[in-house]
Amino acid sequence: MKFFIDTANLAQIKEAQELGVLDGVTTNPSLMAKEGITGKDNILKHYVAICNLVEGDVSAEVNAIDYDGMIREGEELAELHEQIVVKLPMTKEGIKACKYFSDRGVKTNVTLIFSAGQALLAAKAGATYCSPFLGRLDDVSTDGLNLIDEIRQIYDNYGFETQILAASIRHTMHIVNCAKIGADVMTGPLSSIMGLMKHPLTDIGLAQFIADFEKGNK
Repeated sequence: MKFFIDTANLAQIKEAQELGVLDGVTTNPSLMAKEGITGKDNILKHYVAICNLVEGDVSAEVNAIDYDGMIREGEELAELHEQIVVKLPMTKEGIKACKYFSDRGVKTNVTLIFSAGQALLAAKAGATYCSPFLGRLDDVSTDGLNLIDEIRQIYDNYGFETQILAASIRHTMHIVNCAKIGADVMTGPLSSIMGLMKHPLTDIGLAQFIADFEKGNK
């Protein structure tokens, strides 16, 4: 399973990169605004800065909701850096734009997916990634993990190469369960990634090792 971090914070991206397990980054206009990054030029420069920090794919989202606007913005984003993946919404216009970019060898990430049917359309349009938002489904009492399981079955049935990018990750068990059912990628906050390292028995064991070592060196 690939690990992406979902943020625009360069310090967090650097920390995850230094951990040695980071495979890419996803971000969006909301995350950019959270870091105080506004204005087209500043946002574009920030995408390049992110690409310079990591080796993997970096999803950069279009703001347009019409086809022509998506194509114009997507082409501009794709020209920024070879690692850029054009992030498109799961809409009629978004699917058309996905097909346009896929036919031209530009990587795409179809986002805001909440059903298996939407994921099937994304794969048919040649998306590099499809992003089911499992956390948001959980928020409305719907089983987000079941959606990922359904998408996995459909993609395996027909040999689709589109990667399932589990998004809206809220905690460590989301990551573990997504790995168990075969999501190709997960994207989440740094806290969820770091949380995978934590276990009370590890802490207890390490404390005992240190205590025993100190006793033996007195």
